[in-house]
Amino acid sequence: MEKPLSLDLQTAEIIASEIERRSLPTAVGHHWRYLDILGHARDLLAERPVRLALGHWLDKVPPVAWWLNPSMSGGQIVEQAVHVLDLARVLVGEVSMVHAVPAANHSDGEVDRATAAVLRFADGAAGLLATSCLLAQKHRVGLEVCADGLALELSETRLLVDGQRVIEDDGRAKTRVDREFINAVQGKDADVRVPYGEALRTHRLALALAQSAAERRPVVLDESERAPSPGLRSDGSAATRATREGDGPQRPSRRTE
Repeated sequence: MEKPLSLDLQTAEIIASEIERRSLPTAVGHHWRYLDILGHARDLLAERPVRLALGHWLDKVPPVAWWLNPSMSGGQIVEQAVHVLDLARVLVGEVSMVHAVPAANHSDGEVDRATAAVLRFADGAAGLLATSCLLAQKHRVGLEVCADGLALELSETRLLVDGQRVIEDDGRAKTRVDREFINAVQGKDADVRVPYGEALRTHRLALALAQSAAERRPVVLDESERAPSPGLRSDGSAATRATREGDGPQRPSRRTE
């Protein structure tokens, strides 16, 4: 399944319930979980908890007419930066509070062209997220994290360690995510790293940020919305290999539009 899962949380929760009821195999296209360099990053951070995370998605408007309509795309955070949010959940942990501030929009009814957000992680780490679609080309997309004596910068193509050592990704993440989904559908042993229930956790976070930006106020994620993810291995996958959806939906106490 492609992300975003839906444009509202209620629809995504209903789908999650049906998936669980029918025991369907699922996989969501968070292909960054299949980056070869993600395993390297997790290994480097194994004994060093992240204290600061800086996420970026500074880019252009995609060349499709529907994207600028928030009722069709969900906005840049939900449609694009959700990849960075998913990565932050893997490397840093669950988020307990967000406060997003959009820049003034000159085109009413269109997606926010720039947003800055503060994130508080459940284990005490602090985070920042900056998004923009004002540019002529992709400028910066990825996540920086700081731990004790270590700085990592991870993009879709490379991992930069302490601003000096570069580890290039093998460029096969998109192929891997498709291959493992096909394996799951065929009933084979499949390395599905983001089943629907796991993607729903990231989707809740993205929608909380969108809500915060729209309402101009902080949003606290309910305990159920930030329930700890299943154990992740160094490659970012779930602790157990399975072809069936194993995580039931965690229902929030409020609906996010």
